[in-house]
Amino acid sequence: MATNSASSNPIGDKTGPISGKPPPASHEVKSAIKEVMDSDLIGQQQAGQDGGKVEEGAKKVKSEKDLEKERKKAEKAKKFAEKQAKVVNPSNTAATTKSKDKKDKKAAKVDEVLPPYVEETPVGDKKILKPFEDPLYKAYNPTIVESAWYDWWEKEGYFKPEFDDEGNVKTNGYFVIPEPPPNVTGLLHMGHALTNSLQDTMIRWNRMRGLTTLYLPGCDHAGIATQSVVENMLRRRENKSRHDLGREKFTELVWDWKNEYHVKINSVLKRMGGSFDWTREAFTMDSNLSAAVMETFVRLHDEGIIYRANRLVNWCTKLNTALSNLEVDNIELEGRTLLDVPGYEKKVEFGVITHFQYEIVGSEAKIEVATTRPETMLGDTGIAVHPKDERYKDLVGKKAKHPFVDRLLPIFADDYVDPEFGTGAVKITPAHDPNDFNLGTRHKLAFVNILNDDGTMNANTGKFEGTRRFDARYSVVEELKAMGLYVKKENNPMKVPVCQRSKDVIEPIMKPQWWMRMRELADAAIKVVKDGEIIIRPETAEKSYYRWMEDINDWCISRQLWWGHRIPAYLVQLEGQQGNENWVAGRTVEEAESKARAKFPGQKFTLSRDEDVLDTWFSSALWPFSTLGWPRATDDLAKLYPTSVLETGWDILFFWVARMIMLGVKLTGQVPFREVYCHSLVRDSDGRKMSKSLGNVIDPQDVVQGIPLQALHDKLKVGNLDPKELVAATKFQKAAFPDGIPQCGSDALRFSLVQYSTGGADINFDIKVIHGYRKFCNKIYQATKYVLGKLDDDFVPRKTGAKTGKESLAEKWILHKFSVAARDINQALAEREFQRSTLAVYQFWYNQLCDVYIENSKSIIQDGTEEEKRSAIDTLYTSLEGALTLIHPFMPFLTEELWQRLPRRPGDGNPTIVKAAYPQHDAALDDVAAETAYELVLGVSKGIRSLMAEYSIKDEGSAFVQAYNGTSFQTAKEQIQSIKSLSGKGVASIEVLSKDQAKPAGSVVFAVSSDAAVFLHVKGRVDIDAEIGKAKTKLLRSSEGFSRQQKILNDPAYQQKVSRELQEVERKKLADYEAEMRNYEESIQQFERLKLD
Repeated sequence: MATNSASSNPIGDKTGPISGKPPPASHEVKSAIKEVMDSDLIGQQQAGQDGGKVEEGAKKVKSEKDLEKERKKAEKAKKFAEKQAKVVNPSNTAATTKSKDKKDKKAAKVDEVLPPYVEETPVGDKKILKPFEDPLYKAYNPTIVESAWYDWWEKEGYFKPEFDDEGNVKTNGYFVIPEPPPNVTGLLHMGHALTNSLQDTMIRWNRMRGLTTLYLPGCDHAGIATQSVVENMLRRRENKSRHDLGREKFTELVWDWKNEYHVKINSVLKRMGGSFDWTREAFTMDSNLSAAVMETFVRLHDEGIIYRANRLVNWCTKLNTALSNLEVDNIELEGRTLLDVPGYEKKVEFGVITHFQYEIVGSEAKIEVATTRPETMLGDTGIAVHPKDERYKDLVGKKAKHPFVDRLLPIFADDYVDPEFGTGAVKITPAHDPNDFNLGTRHKLAFVNILNDDGTMNANTGKFEGTRRFDARYSVVEELKAMGLYVKKENNPMKVPVCQRSKDVIEPIMKPQWWMRMRELADAAIKVVKDGEIIIRPETAEKSYYRWMEDINDWCISRQLWWGHRIPAYLVQLEGQQGNENWVAGRTVEEAESKARAKFPGQKFTLSRDEDVLDTWFSSALWPFSTLGWPRATDDLAKLYPTSVLETGWDILFFWVARMIMLGVKLTGQVPFREVYCHSLVRDSDGRKMSKSLGNVIDPQDVVQGIPLQALHDKLKVGNLDPKELVAATKFQKAAFPDGIPQCGSDALRFSLVQYSTGGADINFDIKVIHGYRKFCNKIYQATKYVLGKLDDDFVPRKTGAKTGKESLAEKWILHKFSVAARDINQALAEREFQRSTLAVYQFWYNQLCDVYIENSKSIIQDGTEEEKRSAIDTLYTSLEGALTLIHPFMPFLTEELWQRLPRRPGDGNPTIVKAAYPQHDAALDDVAAETAYELVLGVSKGIRSLMAEYSIKDEGSAFVQAYNGTSFQTAKEQIQSIKSLSGKGVASIEVLSKDQAKPAGSVVFAVSSDAAVFLHVKGRVDIDAEIGKAKTKLLRSSEGFSRQQKILNDPAYQQKVSRELQEVERKKLADYEAEMRNYEESIQQFERLKLD
């Protein structure tokens, strides 16, 4: 349902942004808010109510009981609004008290219920705009504002890159961002929303600056992640495994999943306003990207960069695949800890070290060793000691007997052993430990694998065969105790490697896998960054990049999965030979056969393709150039590569960014992008990383359209959460969103996420901040309504927004502020200072255009001459048009909706704000003198209002302005009518005094600055003793500020490090404090004299 809430956020009222956490609301306040929301579904929509749906069936006729309930609800809402008005908007001037009372009553009014919004625009057509007088359009409603525009933008091709008449990029250059492809594992989260908000802001800004722009969309097949999700779904819904279906059927099921979620992902991206060229959409397993993967593997295999080796890999027994180091999290334990392990009902013990003994062959002697993984002793093939350790000198060269299997363990010396750690004797398990692997290789030990792929013990473990690995952990200890070989167990700080996807404990296992040599590739990738061909921001990310690249290891690129790019490598089975490892790579079977014949001339053979698939990040590493057509020589690749910016989270700097640089340089001979910007991570309101198991993953759609708490709970139930995780997740949602998530709209969500981005600390998501920016959207909406209401039906804007020379001081001020805002926003976006850019555009819209110029222009439009009125309205138009284009990259829907309502300047045939020119700094609009003068006017009028409110002077106010220099005196004299108009109706007279004139007797003072002060006559209308006390308190505060400022300025370190410009600003503050002190001292003296009169 929708209602008429046009009274929300009238021009001049403060609405946001929220800069910190507001004080917690009481239960009564929350209840009242909820009831107001129930009856006001557009202005302040309750979570989950979309303002547009009604139950099917006949319309229910309200009974007398229903009507009585509504009357009571309206009365309660009215009382609440009146109460809140006193708290939130206390009256601060006598002149505005009556108007605020009217606003409070208007806000408390229960709005009539309106029909649901139905979009009448045919899909793809330009939106049919209704007049603001239409009840549905009186208030800002994101559902209405964001409707229809995207389909029109897309159909008209506004998001496609524009080339010149000869098919080349525009003279201003090009700007290309390949979207970091979201995984098709499921729905998008706030991290995706942040990424796309930042990227689309840059794309829209550069498009408006006249560059050829391309925002290229796509999705990633996400091998492990997607297969894991579908397997979990299959197990929970049908109690089946992928093996029950077979590879072909299971792969078909994953494709079905991909197709379903691909559509859902794209719909959210469109809902967020991402200006993608969908005609160029890519998927990591589409035909061209698959060809790129094939080409890369074959080419690098032929060069020897990709090779096959039997090495230790990170093995996930739950997923049954190898993982790279980057896909493994290391959990740090301080001591004994019980951890949950998938597949085990009871928690498993970690963080202890177990001591036991081996018997020495041919002797009664024993040697004590220690391990954090007792089950791995079943794979021990040696014992190492330090060469200089006297305790074991006589044992070197002898052998120990394994207690459970028929195996002798040689005892040898190696400098690697730390004689101070543990017993000084180290058990060696070469096939299950990275360090032991190196020792085993060096001393030619046997490599005995003890694990099956599913984590059970294999035939090499004797009677433990078939036992699960962590059950064997306990069984081995019990057997050692029974044999008298157990010594002790004690706490031991350690790291436990865990699979990021499955949370299974990783096992190092020997497996023949495909590897990529990284050293040479990494060196080239380091060089392009050091040479400045790629800029990495922020600086902390660049340092992390160097640190990881300089210590890089070879990359295990094969995965034992069914979903992904099957490796184009073929085992050559020579006739009459068994167990050989002869491999060839081919783009086709025919190419592989040709290579095999060349390699084994005259021999008979058969080829069998590798069953494994490539690591997901292998295809992702080709993304910037494969999406533009590589390995084919396409126009896009020739004209739009290298791409411009790679914007992503710092957490995948190594997973993805570094690999794109390495392979981009290697395969194309060019860098894949010119710049990398690593944004912060979005965490929940408690600073925790977002995780489905915690229930704190937020769907952007839920923020855009709102969702009730129960619906949030229901979404958890359709996922793959473990029952225990479901309980924890539900609990979090109740605490974080007790009333659900309110509707905020895409524009507010985008703006708040960009505003959050500092390139530094991570972001703590707070729905109250985003909802605060929805109120800012309403401010923009209402301001535009006001301006359009002042334009006559036949109003035609001037051809340009240049000055005419007839502008009032207020007009000069706002045009100067507009030019400065354009300069600051352009500079901030160019430097990727996103928060600074949003602050600049917010301040212009809120503090300068709405709260000052629009308010202050009312008196000119109402009482000025025709020439003054026209000039004020022309400036209103220029300021509004400029403000809408300034904020368009951040808020595309709202700005298009409002821009389309503006009359166009003569000769402006632009059909959409999407292609409007972005405002630039205009030196002709700069007017520092006007800025200084008008801000004196604003400061003086503010001072008068403040004094009138503080001393409860509601009428017949007599004010004085004392100027301390000639310039301010002249300004105050010339602008006396403006000052009086801005000071409120309660002011009867204002007199301007020079610095040499006496302070007005019987008056209180407000120090505007070092240039002027304001006095208000209060004799006979206030308590003198109370006012002396107030003045002394203010004097003390000013004195403390003066001392603090003086200390800063006198600090030698400050004087050396801080620029002259900033020091000048601080000196101005010191002078202001000094003027305040002087005024308060004189005020106290005056009050003292009044007591004597």
